[in-house]
Amino acid sequence: MPFTFKKQIFGFMDLLRFKKLVPNRRKMLENGSPAALPKSYRVNDTAKILHPGYQGAKLVAIAQNTADTKTYTFETERPLYFRAGQYLTLGCKIGKSEVSRPYAISSSPKEALSCRVSLTVKKCGFFSGYLFDSAAVGDSFVLGDPSGEFCYEPVKDADHVVAIAGGSGITPFYSMAQAVADGTNRHKLTIFYGARTESDLIFKKELDTLVSDKVKVVYVLSDEKKEGYESGFIGAELLQKYVSGDYTVMMCGPQAMYAFADKELASLGLPLRRIKKEANCVGLRDAEAKSYTLTVHIGFDTYTVPADARETILTALERAGLKVPSKCRAGGCGFCHSKLVCGSFSIAGQDKRRLADAKFGYIHPCCSYPDSDMELIVPKA
Repeated sequence: MPFTFKKQIFGFMDLLRFKKLVPNRRKMLENGSPAALPKSYRVNDTAKILHPGYQGAKLVAIAQNTADTKTYTFETERPLYFRAGQYLTLGCKIGKSEVSRPYAISSSPKEALSCRVSLTVKKCGFFSGYLFDSAAVGDSFVLGDPSGEFCYEPVKDADHVVAIAGGSGITPFYSMAQAVADGTNRHKLTIFYGARTESDLIFKKELDTLVSDKVKVVYVLSDEKKEGYESGFIGAELLQKYVSGDYTVMMCGPQAMYAFADKELASLGLPLRRIKKEANCVGLRDAEAKSYTLTVHIGFDTYTVPADARETILTALERAGLKVPSKCRAGGCGFCHSKLVCGSFSIAGQDKRRLADAKFGYIHPCCSYPDSDMELIVPKA
């Protein structure tokens, strides 16, 4: 479409303003105060307190919840500010590798203001295995800023939250229940907590003490029948038995639970805006074992990294001892996004990249698998 005369006039006026910009700036500098600029500004100091990026933390307590689940309590250098349901990254050096994993926070937001935070971890992988077998009280770790959108949003969500949890997926909802109980969150909360057996339930005693007119917990066992528990799986019929009216559904658990719950919720006719799911970390893919070579540029340094087709690119980088940025490990936050120079890759599940990242050749190493030799430009951690 050709420019109109009106648009040309605006362009000419912009040119005049630009010509006056430098003289006006010089005049302002000449008339300015001779006093030195402050070394720090209150807004920047506040931002550093609220979002320090990374901070050190000391492990001060370990509690066994179930046969394969433990809760780790850390003393942090600074208070943590988060919303119930969010996660943070826990990292340390294992051998020659800098390794980190995201874990949902199981303690309350109020407790974190006193420089204490708890993470509940199920033993199911490399890092969780290290924590189970080797971590001891007094060990030092690195914590990232709390992140994630799996939390209550007063503007968008209903006043009643229906939580569907499976196994260790109870973790963010335990934090949420504490927040409701102490008045931090003001919504109503009904938790449907599914597990195989009673002994697999995490935080049962603690959750029972939080039950009130605002917090309700329904326990569902799939592999045994006991008095006081529902049996089977969490479906539409069970939801209708305990809840009614307008509510927001939040789910956290294994992928199989999501697949079943999606079908059940569809029969209830809930709008998609009323359903939230916590993303699961990306792990090994079912593929033929092949070896590739990654040429990785970080700053002014270049590294040659071996990669397995079954593992994510991020795992290959960490295995090689490179310190690279990561948070959610599910492709959602974009914190690890890296520039693809050449090579082919596959994405686990849905492509969650921003449109601009996909258009200009950026990938998320945390959820991308190598399908050939690749060359990448990775940001510094």
